[in-house]
Amino acid sequence: MTITATSFNYVRELVHRRSAIYLEAGKEYLVESRLQPIVQASGEGTLDRLVSRLRSAPEGSLHAQVVEAMTTNETSWFRDRHPYEALESVILPDLLSCRARERRLTVWSAATASGQEAYSIAMVLHERLLDADPSWDVRVLASDLSEEMVRRTRAARYSQLEVNRGLPAARLVRHFSRAGTTWQVNEPLRRLVEVRQLNLAAPFPPLPPIDVTFLRNVLIYFKADSRRQILQRVRRVLRPGGYLVLGAAETTLDVDAFERVPHDKAAVYRLRGGQGPA
Repeated sequence: MTITATSFNYVRELVHRRSAIYLEAGKEYLVESRLQPIVQASGEGTLDRLVSRLRSAPEGSLHAQVVEAMTTNETSWFRDRHPYEALESVILPDLLSCRARERRLTVWSAATASGQEAYSIAMVLHERLLDADPSWDVRVLASDLSEEMVRRTRAARYSQLEVNRGLPAARLVRHFSRAGTTWQVNEPLRRLVEVRQLNLAAPFPPLPPIDVTFLRNVLIYFKADSRRQILQRVRRVLRPGGYLVLGAAETTLDVDAFERVPHDKAAVYRLRGGQGPA
């Protein structure tokens, strides 16, 4: 199934308008593979006929399906490992000291996809903090652009294939229960995670003050201007001394509110003192 240049340009413009994500020339194969299920479900038969239908109708649910299909990314448990090591060894010890008086901590998984990142963070917080001191008020905010991904994160149920991707056996046994042919995240972990639909490319809705934002492997899909705007919005919701964790290939560009925190292989930044909400 192939797509014409005209149809590809329409999809590219639609995705950019809705999400600010930019599909470069040469990504036709990605559009073809991700939209094929929608073509089949719609009964249109070809990608070009699907695009013709999109062009002829006001933007609605079918347009939203296309955008979500193009903005849903791969994920796995404890992906790349190093950011979670940084959370345990660098970020948490500092924040536990800084926030000791109020005993409140919020970590944001800002593009959580189907939830593996958010629940990986929750496992670290549960094991490294709440097991020792349950008096802390700990929350993981999980958000994604895709309504389907939000539903999946909220359901917190994963297939055997999904749990095989990066989830250590000891953590599977401790934090999950069998649910037929799937695995359900246990209630103590689910209680820590609040799930919302959120478009990073648009002005943020009201958010709680954030101590750590995981914004990994997201900025690479945006143009430079959009990256700066997203980073500025993230800066405004971070508490003083809060942390930002990016993907290995990402930086904070010229947003000088952040300073790099030394760590072997994780891209960790700290909000410079005195900035952000109290």
